[in-house]
Amino acid sequence: MKTKNAIPENRRNFWEANRASNGYLLKSVITQKVISFARALLLFGLCFMIIQPLLTRFGTSLMMEKDLYDSTVVLVPRNPTLDNYRIVFELTDFPRSMLNTLWTSLLVSVLQVVSCTLVGYGFARFDFPLKKLWFACVVALIIIPPQTIATALYMNFANFDILGVIKAIKGRTISLHGSIVPYAMMSLTCMGLKNGLYIYMLKQYFTGIPKSLEEAAYVDGCGTMHTFIKIMLPDAMPTITSCFLFSFVWQWTDLFYTRNFLSGMSIYSTQLSSIVSRMNRYFSSDASKPIIVPVGRQQQLISIGVLICCIPLVILYLFAQRTFVESIVMSGSKE
Repeated sequence: MKTKNAIPENRRNFWEANRASNGYLLKSVITQKVISFARALLLFGLCFMIIQPLLTRFGTSLMMEKDLYDSTVVLVPRNPTLDNYRIVFELTDFPRSMLNTLWTSLLVSVLQVVSCTLVGYGFARFDFPLKKLWFACVVALIIIPPQTIATALYMNFANFDILGVIKAIKGRTISLHGSIVPYAMMSLTCMGLKNGLYIYMLKQYFTGIPKSLEEAAYVDGCGTMHTFIKIMLPDAMPTITSCFLFSFVWQWTDLFYTRNFLSGMSIYSTQLSSIVSRMNRYFSSDASKPIIVPVGRQQQLISIGVLICCIPLVILYLFAQRTFVESIVMSGSKE
């Protein structure tokens, strides 16, 4: 009997409290319900905008060519097939291009994170001559697009020399194009892709950490490097992880530096960017007379290539999402 009378009693208490508040309690509950519904609707819309293109690409990837031109087929293929993936694998030199892209992106990301972390910590904690000028150069590195220095980069690494030492020894300069060396050198010297942004993020984070933590470590006998490794780095791991994710994603899909320096390597982004020209020769019975593949078929195979390109990035984010979200929350509440 107590259980049966509990709900009516609660309802009576609610309406009595509502009358006592002159209807304010009911208005507050309705307002909260409306806000919750609007929030859920907004989140659903945002999720749908993100997931819907992926679902569309996945559905299209399973269609035979005749399904592409069938107006009654929207998302679910009438004649499903996995042969399209085999064609894209052959056109993009998969898995060789994917493995080259993976180790190149990992190497560049690690080098960028290491160098940018040291530079960001230096800007946050140490005073040195022309500090503001050098930090202004970092900001300029963010603002100025890399295309503006493309010619200078090309000429520098095509005729590479170190203060004339190499030319004095070998009698000529050397060309570093077609190797990973320019990438590594630019990443270690903080001149790689988006390095200015990573320095800025890390500098701002280290600036927000109380200096008392380092002072306590110095009192206990720790040196500068030991304090940096044991005290500062563990605390900065969320921000470092964010920089690593940004670096990996941008490097994974980069075309500008890849075409300039790694033209001799099979990289997935460059393979995907030129897939249409190889597609015309692939479907031709006579290699000397390539055919023109219909636009619908071209877009289908390109969509499959893009979908394959996104899968490793999604997997990487799933493993690092906790640290990545933590870095966003900490950056919002640092002050």
